[in-house]
Amino acid sequence: MEENSPEDNKSFSDYGVCDTLCQAIDNLGWKHPSSIQRDVFKVALQEDQNKDIIAIAETGSGKTGAFAIPIIQRLIDNPQRMYALIVTPTRELAFQISEQFEALGSSVGLKTAVIVGGIDMVQQALALARKPHVVVGTPGRLVDHLENTKGFSLSSMKYLVLDEADRCLSMDFEEAIDKILSCFPKERVTYLFSATMTQKVVKLQRASLRDPVKIQVSSKYQTVSTLIQQYLFIPAKYKECYLAYIMNEFRGKSSILFVSTCSSSQLLTLFLRNLGFKAVCINGNLSQVKRLGALNKFKEGARNILIATDVASRGLDIPEVDLVV
Repeated sequence: MEENSPEDNKSFSDYGVCDTLCQAIDNLGWKHPSSIQRDVFKVALQEDQNKDIIAIAETGSGKTGAFAIPIIQRLIDNPQRMYALIVTPTRELAFQISEQFEALGSSVGLKTAVIVGGIDMVQQALALARKPHVVVGTPGRLVDHLENTKGFSLSSMKYLVLDEADRCLSMDFEEAIDKILSCFPKERVTYLFSATMTQKVVKLQRASLRDPVKIQVSSKYQTVSTLIQQYLFIPAKYKECYLAYIMNEFRGKSSILFVSTCSSSQLLTLFLRNLGFKAVCINGNLSQVKRLGALNKFKEGARNILIATDVASRGLDIPEVDLVV
């Protein structure tokens, strides 16, 4: 077992986080900064705070806090509307990032706007017209507003964060991200967060960052030591039968089942519900309201089985899951 380093016991204030934010962090129940947060704070909260950062860290490492805390701290020092843009690949992740920003900035009245597909553009245009401090969005819908919403501009933005950059680029958002970069002022601070360092991410780094500080928390995918992993090789025609057995063994516990298609997620949900399990599904064919509703039911425990396509595969903060299939 590894010994704790002295840094593991340092508090947020030890890294230069202001008292106002430390109080909000305490209210969220965060005790000590994670590895990625410590390394980012050492750069982002120092006197020369205008350095670009590229950070490689796996999902679930506390990345949102790593970029949200320095941005809110700078915002407290220099209050300004339309201050930061966070670009993320999925709608659910956008809502989650927005919630964290609002929780951390609650005592200073921080306002965010979430700009994603599946929601009425007029409502979003009104939210943008109110000039929030932080805009969180998916690339495609952000470009829609840049091209069609009168008065919406990125010209005053000071921070650009590209979160889960590898996933953004693998979903072919390259063109949309290029458009966003072209609308952003040259004088800005850019944070690029990614779980893996693909060729596309290297290309994006060259295009969007100036002399960045590179932070790498882990060089390979790691699984926690308490995770038990098993592989079942079974005939396709008996899959549902085996699945029902496993679900029964884990009855009452929380489970996520990943499937490859939207229709599979709906069929499996009906199959498990008919057997008396509390299942709910989330996929790209559902409206955004239904997707968020399903996710909230699972987080709150009203449904303990979530059947998902890859819309839920990256970065979602779900407190406790006993089984992943």
